[in-house]
Amino acid sequence: MNKEHLKKIDDVLKEMVDTGYAAGGNILILENGKEVYYSQAGFRDVENGVPFDRDTIIRLYSMSKPITGAAAMLLIEDGLLDIDAPVGDYIESFRNQTVADRWNNVPVKRPARIRDLLNMSAGITYNGCLNRTEVETCPLVDDGVSRIGTDHEMTTMELAERIGAIPLKFSPGEEYNYSFCADVMGAVIEKVSGMRFGEFLKKRFFEPLGMNDTDFYVPAEKQSRLSKVYKCDGGKVEEFFYNNLIINLKMDHAPAFESGGAGLATTLDDYAKFATMLMNGGIYEGKRIMQPKTVEFFTTASMEDLPRESYFKSEGNNGNEYANYLQIMKDATRSVTVATNGEYGWDGWLGPYFRNDPVHKVTMLLGLQRTDTGTTTYTKRLRNVVFSSIEE
Repeated sequence: MNKEHLKKIDDVLKEMVDTGYAAGGNILILENGKEVYYSQAGFRDVENGVPFDRDTIIRLYSMSKPITGAAAMLLIEDGLLDIDAPVGDYIESFRNQTVADRWNNVPVKRPARIRDLLNMSAGITYNGCLNRTEVETCPLVDDGVSRIGTDHEMTTMELAERIGAIPLKFSPGEEYNYSFCADVMGAVIEKVSGMRFGEFLKKRFFEPLGMNDTDFYVPAEKQSRLSKVYKCDGGKVEEFFYNNLIINLKMDHAPAFESGGAGLATTLDDYAKFATMLMNGGIYEGKRIMQPKTVEFFTTASMEDLPRESYFKSEGNNGNEYANYLQIMKDATRSVTVATNGEYGWDGWLGPYFRNDPVHKVTMLLGLQRTDTGTTTYTKRLRNVVFSSIEE
């Protein structure tokens, strides 16, 4: 890669902070598993002037999903999970589900399958107000949030059982809809593996990869490294405190609800180990973590027969498809940024971003903790610097 060109990253990060778009952030670029560039700007704690540095722990929110998808792949390669099996084989409430018609509930055309969870096509939703399924999901989320920090917190399995009992937005397999699917997958992994979801992740990923700063909470001795969360609007930067999606924002204790869709915290260096393992076909520092064909299956999937408009209509998704909790570039000629066919990755509600380009062996990791963010205009601008720096 052209390291001189990569220096333009510094200017973009600085502008992002100077304009008040974000309190701080950092970025890590790897080529062939080796670091080629790192940059940071701003603060993880504005009030106390603590820099958003390499040691900073960030909440991943939806960037937890690729790890959950990879965990499901481990069970598939172990012969313990059938991707075409009904979810109801593992979560009882997913049997005999109904769809929320305009006035009534009608039977599903077919049951939700594991592949529907992986493709966000199971008919479930997040909480909201756009349809009856979203509205009926709200009391569940409110209940989970109200129990954070009590001795009866909502568990991973309880959320999945209650999600399955809510009438669906559509019959499984008919559409793409971003939702609690990965959280239900966490419960499936618990049922199949016979261990807590977090225990499974530690045994199969975090410990063998040396991801020592990755977990569903941040212990007391590391709390000073956890970034604060900021709401940034019109150049005004304010600290944010709400426990979104039943995630304890303080992350100060091990939660009963280990959210496969939003619950993990990590550092860029830790996530880089996971990304490098995938890039290397399942191997990290000589250790086999996943089988090579499993990684290929995981990272090259398509949306099957789903109507692609249900995903492509989202702004900025041009050229991408969604499968296995990954955004996968299928047609770079339609991309809104410099891109290569075969790229895959995902982002999160607070702005962290992950992308692997297996053709050029380049990994991009971005750390942010800004509410309502996902893939921002700054993320796209940084992408353009990074991926235009590739020298064939």
